Amino acid sequence: MTTSTGTDAGLVAAEDVLLFVNAAITATGQREFRSTAYQQQLSLDFLHEYVRVNYRRVYAASLALDINDHNAARIVRGLLEHAADASAGEKRTEGRLIAARLEKLPPQRVYRLFRELRVAKVNNRRTRAIMRDWLTARPDPAHDAVKYRSGLKTAARHAHLGLDGSGELGDFLFRPRHRPGYRHQLLDAWRRAHYAQGAAEELPFTVAEGFAARRGVKREVFLERMAPRMTRLERLRTLTQRTGAGDAPLPADVDLTVMPLTRLALFVLSLGFEARRRHREELTRALRTAARRAAGPHAGSWGRVAAVLDDSYSSSGSGEKRRRPLAVALACHFLLEALAAPGSYTALWTSDRTDPLLVRPWGPTPLGFRVLDALEHGPDRLVIVSDGWDNAPPGLAGEVLRVWRARLDPDRRTAVVHVNPVYDADAFDVRRLSPSVPTAGIRDAEDLPALVELAGFAEGRTGAAALYAYLDRQVARFVGDGGAGATS
Repeated sequence: MTTSTGTDAGLVAAEDVLLFVNAAITATGQREFRSTAYQQQLSLDFLHEYVRVNYRRVYAASLALDINDHNAARIVRGLLEHAADASAGEKRTEGRLIAARLEKLPPQRVYRLFRELRVAKVNNRRTRAIMRDWLTARPDPAHDAVKYRSGLKTAARHAHLGLDGSGELGDFLFRPRHRPGYRHQLLDAWRRAHYAQGAAEELPFTVAEGFAARRGVKREVFLERMAPRMTRLERLRTLTQRTGAGDAPLPADVDLTVMPLTRLALFVLSLGFEARRRHREELTRALRTAARRAAGPHAGSWGRVAAVLDDSYSSSGSGEKRRRPLAVALACHFLLEALAAPGSYTALWTSDRTDPLLVRPWGPTPLGFRVLDALEHGPDRLVIVSDGWDNAPPGLAGEVLRVWRARLDPDRRTAVVHVNPVYDADAFDVRRLSPSVPTAGIRDAEDLPALVELAGFAEGRTGAAALYAYLDRQVARFVGDGGAGATS
């Protein structure tokens, strides 16, 4: 791929790359507040094919960025399905990127990807080697055989894999009634669970859930019995079913301070207002602990920071992404507080609320007025977290930012960045407020420092060469020495 940076073609290529990265971070093919799942999927289909065909090396390099799991799996499938379009050198780099990315993906998504590859009849030598290496590296094949049984069967058939020397795992998957018992405790528990109710409680929660449903076990009884075997996320997901409504006490068996920041924000927003008030100290401490952990070495280094945070009605998201945009804004609030110099952070919510713990999706989106208020504080950085639908009045934020850049701050003493958690299917990008302000897609608040760096390339001041050098560094970091040069 040509990455000339002194021509219009190089700049157009850089814009295409940023467009795709924004989509790969935010879009999941699910319904959003203003677009259907079909529109999202159609838009993503076009972008993936366009970038894969025209910028294959950049398409592969995107695996090293903080893109979401949905698009990472799509990129892996695209690279393997169209392997003939790559050179030998590209295949080597792609193989390392794919292997590194599969290690980071949840196993259920990897098994789903393997199933899609089988349906698409992608069965070249490289694909089989990638599947074999990933399966060989799994820490507990028996656990996978029980929890992801159909996925493991599909992968074993497709890649012609030998599963274990004893043949026990192969019999479990393909001839489960062939043996009267299994030496592995988990495999035997699955066999016994078909006729002994107590054996189901020895299985992973999601597997035991199926057995309990078939036997008609009351949900509350089942959850009480399985609580000791649940993971932290399973305990949180079933909290309201185990303890009652959203105003129930916080779970005593879950340490909220170790949760990822955005996931913790989603949990906080799932609680009722009374529960948030009652547990304000615990929830605030957990959010600040997670934010300091996410800030890492950047903590306190951003100087004076002002944030405009969108809690308008559209931040309610959709049925598939319930309250996701609002959760990102709430998580960014606590992260920006940690990134700012002590006592130098100002938060402005579009609803004019001042209590972040009690935010809810409500009202219009008066971004323009909030941006004016934020700039009056003279911050070193202004961060806007919004879906970009400035509608009270429409377009005011863009005009404020344009005049600010052109007339009041041409020397860019204040760094302004807009991060957007919602993909706009019609525009093939996240919605922007102003051409003078860089915009980046965001899915998890934890990625904010890296995304601010990436958004800087959208201003066009650093040049396309800097963007490709950045991608090369990310690839080298992701796969180790030898990955550099993947986009040059």
